[in-house]
Amino acid sequence: MSVTKAVIPAAGLGTRFLPATKSLPKEMLPVVDRPAIEYVVEEASRAGLRDVLLVTSRTKKAIEDHFDREAELEAALERKGDTARLDRVRASAGFAEVHSVRQQAPRGLGHAVLCAAAHVGHEPFAVLLGDDLIDERDPLLVEMLAVRQRFGGSVVALMEVPEDLVSLYGVATVDPAPVTTPAGDAPAAGYQTVRIRDLVEKPPVAEAPSNLAIIGRYILSPSIFAVLRETPPGRGNEIQLTDALRTLATLGDDAGEPVHGVVFTGRRYDTGDRVDYLKAVIRLACERSDIGAELYPWLEEYVSSGGPKAEPAR
Repeated sequence: MSVTKAVIPAAGLGTRFLPATKSLPKEMLPVVDRPAIEYVVEEASRAGLRDVLLVTSRTKKAIEDHFDREAELEAALERKGDTARLDRVRASAGFAEVHSVRQQAPRGLGHAVLCAAAHVGHEPFAVLLGDDLIDERDPLLVEMLAVRQRFGGSVVALMEVPEDLVSLYGVATVDPAPVTTPAGDAPAAGYQTVRIRDLVEKPPVAEAPSNLAIIGRYILSPSIFAVLRETPPGRGNEIQLTDALRTLATLGDDAGEPVHGVVFTGRRYDTGDRVDYLKAVIRLACERSDIGAELYPWLEEYVSSGGPKAEPAR
């Protein structure tokens, strides 16, 4: 069955960005001049997933509003003849058919995914985390959909991380050799496909089975819902999606629900951490044709002059 739906969990409290997120959802923080979640919805749309479900909370109405039309604003821009900004405003409402459901309490990513069960039904679906932005030049989601089409089951995006950072992620145990694909069916982006045999959420560095970390892209079989309903709270007393996927991975071929991983080697921007968020803004702004030509030379000058070290002491 082909994948047509995407689920974007967006109910987190955003405590790392307080006090900004006291009144503004973290997913609406701007990356240059677009909210982070708009990049994610656009990524789903580019991959052909135009049915998007936002899993939000009581304080996240601004996210839903962003993907709606705003007639008054559009009319004002039209009167001014500002077609460039008008097109950008309208684009956010045209990426996909956006729906929403509320997660009543912050009970973990697994619970947020479970909130999508009624909308998804018995179809495979994608999950995209709003903290992870994947560069539009890197077709990770397209490749993951192809792996799902080829092997069935579920597919998880993996990325090699430094060993001292493995405790921040879910970590995979994989077969030693990559999965071979039929001749002429090689990955378009050159990413390796691996068979996942086990998963562990945020292990201590000394106990991590590998440095292959889960990043925020999944293609899930609908059977994940039944597993999540039976998954007890895990790390942080939350229902962890990693724990449910571990159940599927360890059942393996016996359940007919394999779990594969696509090892991503492209450009990823983590907007869930303050420093990484700023890096993403600077990098993407420097690469923009409309502002990069002005920003990048200033940035070079600022760094070459010593940056904050050159400022007089106060």
